[in-house]
Formats: sequence, structure tokens, C-alpha cells
Amino acid sequence: MTNHQPGRRRFLAGLGAAGTTALLSGCVTSTSSSTGAVTLQSNLSAPQAKAAMEDLVAAYAKKGSGRVSLNTIAAETFRTQLPTYLTSANPPDVYTWYPGSVAEAYAKKNLLLDLDEVWQTSPDLKRYSKALQSLCTAGSGKKDFVPTTYYWWGMFYRKSNFAKWGVSEPKSWDDFLDLCDKLKSRGVAPIGLGAGGNTAWVASAWFDYLDIRINGAEYHRQLLAGQHRFDDPEVRKVFDRWQEVLPYFDPDGTAVAFQDATTALLNGRSGMMLIGTFFADAAPKDALDDIDFFRFPVIDPKVPLAEEAPTDGYFASARTGRRDQVHDLLSYLATAEAQEIYIKGSSGTALPCHPDAQDAGTPLVRKGRKHIEEAVEITQFFNRDSSDALQPTADTALIKFIAEPKNISGILTDWQREAEKIWKA
Repeated sequence: MTNHQPGRRRFLAGLGAAGTTALLSGCVTSTSSSTGAVTLQSNLSAPQAKAAMEDLVAAYAKKGSGRVSLNTIAAETFRTQLPTYLTSANPPDVYTWYPGSVAEAYAKKNLLLDLDEVWQTSPDLKRYSKALQSLCTAGSGKKDFVPTTYYWWGMFYRKSNFAKWGVSEPKSWDDFLDLCDKLKSRGVAPIGLGAGGNTAWVASAWFDYLDIRINGAEYHRQLLAGQHRFDDPEVRKVFDRWQEVLPYFDPDGTAVAFQDATTALLNGRSGMMLIGTFFADAAPKDALDDIDFFRFPVIDPKVPLAEEAPTDGYFASARTGRRDQVHDLLSYLATAEAQEIYIKGSSGTALPCHPDAQDAGTPLVRKGRKHIEEAVEITQFFNRDSSDALQPTADTALIKFIAEPKNISGILTDWQREAEKIWKA
């Protein structure tokens, strides 16, 4: 598996076509025994997403073919502990996480269960698109992932707030800067960030989008694969453009986590935020109809339009003692029924991978699907197009840039040095 992700037309050719439940608070590990419940380690800890996972596990239990113990872990704890989970002597059996380069990094260490048999025997997975099949195939040629949903990133805002402030969605970069000026003049922090605490990774969305808007998705993927340098002139252009909008960022942007930043967005303390639809899983249900988004502004019309549309799903531990039960669970999670249960129980902003599964059908979701389909290229996200190991180098560089933008040359030099250590490892 390379870091090259499929373009929009190939990727979307099939994204839209193609027991007993124990809810525990601590880490649940599997044993070498082939009996007992399959442990499902979930990072979906936002209230609506967590409830949706509980619904999903309950529905699987009713089928009577197996039992699942759902273990929901705070998302950022899960992120940092995942390597420990996978390398422990008695790891959990199944995990919510990401396909592509992230899964490949663990597959190379022989930590992931070979899922070829699941893909070969599941009538549902056989109908998934070639793009999804490719995304879930390790460099060894073996399948290592079962995808279930995907979503999009955009500049999100509340319609009622924009109406109250007398502003509208921008159509260009200059319009975007003008919008920021208007919001600032009204005493509103124009742009929320939420890269404080343990969610520094949110800042990578700004790097990703500026890079794919200025240098294109192909360059971006090559950069994250180590084929270009972070101190190249092309990358410097990304930060030159970013400096134009830095004065409009919430001053608390690197002091609060994205959950607090989205609360500020919903409460009207900030005007808009570059974020994925997952943020809506923590939003009040009565606010969902008031949430809207616009495309991250085009900077160079000559650069093919790309959007971030990450895919989510499941992989399993190579050390599981419940291989057959894991296969049965993953086959169920690949069904239209399972994906519709999850979408219905959550905020409904995710899109299903199964070609027959129905999405929520809301105006926001219809707009989101059109938003993705109009893109020429699809990227995943910084760590998903590179690796979980490279993400901390971005976190360090980007947070330092926001604090010390004039020190960009030294920051990029340091970033390249740290990235080389990861690429050479």
C-alpha cells in the first residue's frame, strides 16, 4: 500500500455505489480463549456516536451469532494508547480506526488480522467499490480493514448566526477575508480552531487544505510520503497564505480542545470553524438543522479541486483468540443494516460505504455528498495520508507556527528533521 490515495472519480465510484453487550469504562482485553465475547475497542466517545455504537452492538446481539463487549474510550486517550493496545499480550479483538496508510503502518508490524476471508465470503463486501477495496489492502496484498462510513470536512457555521450578523458564505479567498473582517468588526472571533490540549491535530486540517489548494492533492500526498521536503519553497507558500488569516483566529485557538471550540461556534462566540462532521455528534440535537458549511475557499483555480473525505471503519488484532467470531462481527458491520443503525443513532452526518445503505437524507447531508462528488481528488487527513507516527511532528510545527509565525523558516527546518526520523524508522 502506498500513500497515494485514489482520485475522486475512482474513489467515489463505489463509496455511494460499489450477544451480550457490556459497556465498560476501562480497557477490556481479549484472552487466548476462543470463547467469550469479542471485545470491541471504540474511540467514538461523543454522546451521539457512543449511543449509536451501543445500538449497533445491541442489534448484533439480537442476531444471536455472537456476543460483543463494547469498550468506549475517550477519543484522544484511544489515539495515544492504540499502539499499546495492539502490542499488549492480550489485546482487544476489534478496533474502530482508519484504513490506508494508518492501517498499513500497523500491518507492516504484523499487528493486524488478515481479513481476506471476510472480504471473500461477505456478499456485502464483494459489492464495495474497487477504490474502497484498494484503500483497505495492505502492501502485502492482504485486506486489513472493513470500511463502514465516510464524511467530509468544511467550514462549518450556524445559519442563524450568519443571518444575525448579516453575512453569507464566501465564494473566493478574497470573499473569505472580507467575511473575516465583517465578523471581527462585530466583535466575533471569525475562526475557531480547537487545537489545544490533546487535539492539536485539528490544526493539520488548515495545513492540508492550504496545501491541496495551492500545490494540489498529488503534491500533498507525495509530501506526506517523504518525496518532498517540509522546508521546500512550495510548503513555504502554504504558510505565507496562512499568515493572511492568522489575525482572524480565536486567540484561544491553541488553548482549548476542539470540543470546546465547537461549543464556542454553536454559542456564537466564534463565527466558523474548519472541522469534520464528527463534531456534530456532540452538538445538541435541536442545533443540527441550524448547522451549515461552505467549501474551503479556492485559492488557485488552476489547481484541481480536492476535498478531505476520510473513511472510517474497523480492523482487528492479529493476536485475537476469537478469529471466527471477529470475522462474523466484521461481516455484520459491513452490511447496509448495520451502517443505517449507526447513522440513525448518531448525528446522521456520516455517509455509508455500503452501496445500498441509506444516509440521513437531510439537507446538510445532501449538500455534503454533492460537495464530495464535485471534487476531482479526495484526500483523507494528515495522519491518514501519512501515518499516526508522523502526526506529532505536524502538531509541534503547526502549533509553534501559530504562536511564532515569523519563525517559519526555523520551524520548517525542524519539521523536516523530525519527519525524516519517522520516514527512516
